[in-house]
Amino acid sequence: MTYDTIAYYNENAVAFVEGTLDADMSYVRDLFLRYVKAGGRILDAGCGSGRDSLAFMDAGYEVDAFDASEEICRLASERLGFQVACKRFEDLDGEEEYDGIWCCASLLHVQADDLLDVMNRLRKLLKPEGVIYISFKKGDIERVKNGRFFHDMTAEACEKLLLDNGFEILELFESGDVRTDRAEEKWVNAIGRKELP
Repeated sequence: MTYDTIAYYNENAVAFVEGTLDADMSYVRDLFLRYVKAGGRILDAGCGSGRDSLAFMDAGYEVDAFDASEEICRLASERLGFQVACKRFEDLDGEEEYDGIWCCASLLHVQADDLLDVMNRLRKLLKPEGVIYISFKKGDIERVKNGRFFHDMTAEACEKLLLDNGFEILELFESGDVRTDRAEEKWVNAIGRKELP
């Protein structure tokens, strides 16, 4: 994630949290949880408001969360009752810690040149046959909008990203934005399972 993007979220943290907190991601969360071991450990990677972390906790899962924005981390920590780590995808380290990794509208801020390294880091963090969810705005360009960097992807590119990084495709689908004021925006969603060596 670029530092300009982080600065955007620091400066607009309250508005961003308020604008996304009530976005209904329950359908995708339920789909993801079908493949995650009951009561398992989930990493909310780029957690934003903490909306999904809270839902996973309420469903009986153990949750860790991080975000790159200090202000977002502060607000999410208050909501969740535990310390949300402040770090970027490029800082991730560790092996076989999680049954599931949830990357909801977060990997889209990672530049193409860094994405393979980031995917490798995420894969290492998953336990054998662990599951990852990723989502990108639909498109095929890298762009900057209102100070934020975006890496848009097609369904084909998203599928290739997972396959090339050692994941089996479990789900691949397009959806509209769940926020009513952004219904025209399209998203590409994918769930992959870490393949055994």
